[in-house]
Amino acid sequence: MTPQNISLLIAELRRDEGVRYDEYLDSKGIPTTGCGHNLRVRPLPAGWTFPLTDPQVDQLLSGDLGSTFAGLDADIQWWKQLDDVRQRVLANMAYNLGVSGLMTFHNMLGATQRGAYAVAAAAMRASAWYSEVGQRAVRLCEAMETGVMPA
Repeated sequence: MTPQNISLLIAELRRDEGVRYDEYLDSKGIPTTGCGHNLRVRPLPAGWTFPLTDPQVDQLLSGDLGSTFAGLDADIQWWKQLDDVRQRVLANMAYNLGVSGLMTFHNMLGATQRGAYAVAAAAMRASAWYSEVGQRAVRLCEAMETGVMPA
């Protein structure tokens, strides 16, 4: 992803995940902080305490994005060939679901790889994920289908 596309993704993730400076339980009961940072997977670095600072939230987000990109690179190498908006759709979903969760979207991924974006968006809409994440899913489906990220 280009630096500009990463900046857009970060803004979208801050909107979609929200930013919290204290620990909270997410919708699945997982201890979380920052911008959807899973504390079970990656505890805070030694010496960090709540509330977090903006630079700490940014550091967690940067590390989580690095892991997300590495997973996407390993599991669906073709994702980098997509246009910027559809790269962000897959990265946003992988950030939210984990790359392993994204990999369960077989029909959507196959359609995306073929460039059948309306079919990919329909597969996204038919998933349980769509009803679980609300407006985020609506935006990402529209972006997948049209190539334009709605506000």
